[in-house]
Amino acid sequence: MQLYLPIADLPVNVFLVLAMGAAVGFVSGMFGIGGGFLMTPLLIFIGITPAVAVASVASHIAASSFSGALSYWRRRAIDPALAGVLLCGGVTGTALGVWTFTQLRALGQLDLMIALSYVVLLTTVGSLMFSEGLRALMRTRRGALPPRRTHNWIHGLPLKMRFKRSKIYLSVIPVVVVGIMIGFIGAIMGIGGGFILVPIMIYLLRVPTSTVIGTSMVLTLVTMLFATMLHAVTNHLVDAVLALILMVGGVTGAQFGVRAGQKIRGEQLRLLLGLLILSVGIRFAVELVIQPADLFTIREVGGSS
Repeated sequence: MQLYLPIADLPVNVFLVLAMGAAVGFVSGMFGIGGGFLMTPLLIFIGITPAVAVASVASHIAASSFSGALSYWRRRAIDPALAGVLLCGGVTGTALGVWTFTQLRALGQLDLMIALSYVVLLTTVGSLMFSEGLRALMRTRRGALPPRRTHNWIHGLPLKMRFKRSKIYLSVIPVVVVGIMIGFIGAIMGIGGGFILVPIMIYLLRVPTSTVIGTSMVLTLVTMLFATMLHAVTNHLVDAVLALILMVGGVTGAQFGVRAGQKIRGEQLRLLLGLLILSVGIRFAVELVIQPADLFTIREVGGSS
């Protein structure tokens, strides 16, 4: 069944978009990420311009994150204090990201920047996560102990705060900086940033895995809601029809994803997530080489200023 999207200015198959939303919602719940790194490229591949895809996907990420965060909240797997400090930086980074998004669009460089950012970020992060997950899986099969985690220079920074739920004593400076970075990237690329945030929290900030995913989802939820509002008001690029379809599928898929994620070991999750991220990055790079004109054609959409 075809449905016309007013802002994207093209007809789409409702069931295809609904299935995409459910699939990405499942991934979101399973890995504790927003899923935008997968949804935004998928929308671009079916013909929706990068600007509209980024702006509209933010609402889908927020809906999927809300569904997943609710499940983790019920299990007391969210650190409210840590989430609050992350949000102090996240909201600031989101506002800065939307402003940069607007400036790049005015210069006619937005589509190119989005495409290149996806290729570089996803292939780099995906490769690192896949290799780390593979090493962890091999250690597990050999029965070897994981390498001992030692404190780094980050833990020597001032302005420390005790995060009781996570049982860590950490400076708020790196936490705020991480929040700014995730909010900025999310607003420009249409991603929740969970696939970057989760490894940073685990390996750099030494946050225990028991609270990482749920806390990550809270940051994603708030920053993506804020990004949706700013994109709608400043750029008029949020396609409400597209966003609604994606949200319905995303909320449903996230619930099943959370249950599936609880049944898989941590090293297996990291390996699968790294492979998925790397695959999307390579697919985007191939599309960039084969059909560059389709990705970078500047097409006016409804509501553009």
